[in-house]
Amino acid sequence: MTASWRFSALADRHRALGSALEDWSGMGTAWSYDGDPMAEYMAIRTKAGLMDVSGLKKVHITGPAASHVIDRATTRNVEKLMPGRAVYACMLNDAGKFIDDCVIYRTGPNAFMVVHGSGQGFEQLTMAAEGRDVSVRFDDNLHDLSLQGPLAVDYLAKYVPGIRDLAYFGIMQTSLFGVPAMITRTGYTGERGYELFVRAQDAVMVWDRILAEGAEMGIIPCRFTTLDLLRTESYLLFFPYDNSEMYPFADEPCGDTLWELGLDFTVSPGKTGFRGAEEHYRLKGRERFKIWGLKLEGTAAPGNGAPVMRDGVQVGVVTQAMYSPLNNWTVAIARLPVDCANEGTQLTVNCAEHGPIAAVTGKMPFLDPEKKIRTAKG
Repeated sequence: MTASWRFSALADRHRALGSALEDWSGMGTAWSYDGDPMAEYMAIRTKAGLMDVSGLKKVHITGPAASHVIDRATTRNVEKLMPGRAVYACMLNDAGKFIDDCVIYRTGPNAFMVVHGSGQGFEQLTMAAEGRDVSVRFDDNLHDLSLQGPLAVDYLAKYVPGIRDLAYFGIMQTSLFGVPAMITRTGYTGERGYELFVRAQDAVMVWDRILAEGAEMGIIPCRFTTLDLLRTESYLLFFPYDNSEMYPFADEPCGDTLWELGLDFTVSPGKTGFRGAEEHYRLKGRERFKIWGLKLEGTAAPGNGAPVMRDGVQVGVVTQAMYSPLNNWTVAIARLPVDCANEGTQLTVNCAEHGPIAAVTGKMPFLDPEKKIRTAKG
């Protein structure tokens, strides 16, 4: 394990499954297990899988000025977010460029929890809180176990009354196996799934019990990087792996606009006053590239960073690709020229391992474009 300053209570469980606990966002995280990651992908798409995503940073914002802090730091109008609901949002810098994304959970009138990844979310929140009557608390005692897949609700329904009625991006304060839990209808897979926020002292018991009891349903533990297979066909971006921090411009500082990333929908209509708002609106129509999809011939998935070529000239880069035996396609997220953000442009991906691969542009998400799966009711 690399030198980490954050620790999951499930570290020993991950080691037993073959993980070396690679560092992500300061926490030793199960990037790898023994066994086949495709089996984990198939479990989440057809049954259910359990992941430890506690490396996500959990930040509590409470006090009379809590909504003002969220309003300044993020792209969403949180006055429209009622207690018991959550929303996906972005954070920008003064140049109007993306620095992190997050899910905002409103747990009370003056209480929020913001969950973000490895970007500058915590720094953004603390900066917005300066001089305000508010508490900003980082919480690694709270663990986040993600139970994702079509059978997740069937398992939870045995123990959590009303779970079938929990709407997409809804929050339930409840108990699970006799311990307190906040269960949310959220995830990062494109499936109907749930995140189980539990205390560190309860995390091992909850993990063990779900896997023991869920085994007959096909529920298995899944490594963190299985998310890469799932997110690719579901159009879920992962900072910084799809961003210019990983693929910098030749003569410009790092930073992408929401218009370029396809995340402009996270700005509440008419909202102003959030950090970077003026530049965000000014940069509309000035996109240097677009995040867009590729459908590739064959079953070989190119590696991250594979050049995308048009007429023998590199015009873009693959940021993540995958082959799905379930859906019988090879698809990729790519950074492409604006004039390739369409359906049907013929391109070539130069794969270091498999050679040139013919590709055609396509709109994302490839899987469940109407989002009927993840929002299903009952």
